[in-house]
Amino acid sequence: METKRKLSNLGIGILFTLFFISIGVIIVINCRSIYQHDVTALNLVEQTGYSQDEIMKNYNALIDYCSPLNMGELRFPTLPSSESALSHFKEVKDIFIAFYFIAAISGIMLIIAVFYKRRKKEYRYLKTSSITCIVLPLLVGTACAINFDQTFILFHKLFFNNDDWLFDPRTDPIILLLPEEFFLHCAIFIVIFVLFGSGILYLLYRRHKKQEDLI
Repeated sequence: METKRKLSNLGIGILFTLFFISIGVIIVINCRSIYQHDVTALNLVEQTGYSQDEIMKNYNALIDYCSPLNMGELRFPTLPSSESALSHFKEVKDIFIAFYFIAAISGIMLIIAVFYKRRKKEYRYLKTSSITCIVLPLLVGTACAINFDQTFILFHKLFFNNDDWLFDPRTDPIILLLPEEFFLHCAIFIVIFVLFGSGILYLLYRRHKKQEDLI
């Protein structure tokens, strides 16, 4: 019985991890102020030769395309694109849409699991989930801190089965507007978001444990 409870708690922890990561990715995709900040912080106007207005227009076109509500083709307002680049962004969009589905499915499963645990008055899953949520962000954060370039390459090799992500700036200048530092900042945001979720779960566990101790 105890083993079954531990496994169910671990399963809930994995669900929370998937949910927090998915929500973190969705926030990063839609929070354009992160990129807008980096346009200034990374001196993209000086680095690329494009105006801030032109940079934002092309970035917004990409983000709008990646929305699950957008059924149109990707067209950058002022930049050319190769077929391989458009194919890559189609794969990127599919991955982003998958995160929406993961967030929805894991969220529904969590609602069911939390109600079940609450009815049973079992709250140890909150502590297990808090610990579980820390593992993946720590691994990713450590890998990024040691060598972000290699982590970035490994990510693309894991999620893409071709080399379309290797852009030539001469044919696909959009890559100049998407420096690795920007993706690093996105990864940091997602890691912090998941760790924040982990902290909330642990605080909830402590609160319930305190209430139990008072009874």
